[in-house]
Amino acid sequence: MDVKEKVGFKTEWRIYKFRDPDNALANMLRAGAKVEDVARQFPEAFIGSMVEEGNIALYEGLYLLCGLISGIDTSSAKWDSSNAYLGVGDSNAAESASQTGLQGSNKTYKGMDANYPQRAAGESASEQYVEWRATFGADEANYAWNEFTVANGNSDAAKNLNRKVTSKGTKASGETWTLSLKITFS
Repeated sequence: MDVKEKVGFKTEWRIYKFRDPDNALANMLRAGAKVEDVARQFPEAFIGSMVEEGNIALYEGLYLLCGLISGIDTSSAKWDSSNAYLGVGDSNAAESASQTGLQGSNKTYKGMDANYPQRAAGESASEQYVEWRATFGADEANYAWNEFTVANGNSDAAKNLNRKVTSKGTKASGETWTLSLKITFS
């Protein structure tokens, strides 16, 4: 009899880009509007979207995750609606599990859009996931987007669960970009 012990950890990063000089769309997205609905309602503002899979889990995040799952750590901030932040930075330094946050000289951490994070609908759902989403408005994070993370606070001092390095372009002033991270467990 074969025994298989394995937990899969699959990540999917999405970026949705809009022309939005007055932050009207940013405010809608932060209030919880669906990205697809905003893109459909304002097609002239929609620039496009990108999807990227994979990342590296960081030791600091895995250590905290083990503490939270086991109940040993009952005092640390979780990656929940009150404490989770998606971070972007301009470093293209290779991912390493020993890193403790974003590596760039320019970096921005944004709190969750309304109703995030979200998880799969029910224990019997065929896909068990958690999804975080944050919207960066017209005057935020206007630099090259090369690295991404989810942290339990708004700086590198927080515990970062993961880090992804990939160039996704340079965000210009007057644009709103929405970043989401979906982690699927199997």
